Amino acid sequence: QVQLVESGGGLVQAGGSLRLSCAASGRTFSSYHMGWFRRAPGKERDFVATITRSGDMTRYTDSVKGRFTISRDNAKNTVYLQMNSLKPEDTAVYYCAAGSNWPVTRSRVQYWGQGTQVTVSS
Repeated sequence: QVQLVESGGGLVQAGGSLRLSCAASGRTFSSYHMGWFRRAPGKERDFVATITRSGDMTRYTDSVKGRFTISRDNAKNTVYLQMNSLKPEDTAVYYCAAGSNWPVTRSRVQYWGQGTQVTVSS
């Protein structure tokens, strides 16, 4: 069992930055690939980024490439999402996720966090 707790969301102006963190419980964090997803108002939960167990590979959805960076610190049981050049369309609830299979797509998620709200004002 893995419990995931996100933090770092908030209100930011367009062009600004935020860093989301996701702290995982348990001693098996490094055995999971990790991902970030988001759900905008009235939309489904969509993939944002994913990272391998070791952190040697990452993938991003096209709309965030060059602006967002996913990383992890296995010693701290934490995965991060650095978000730069934020746009109003990035407004969503952001969810941390863990899975055993790569890449971590929505159907492969085994554990979800509770989500953290990110609001980007224009």
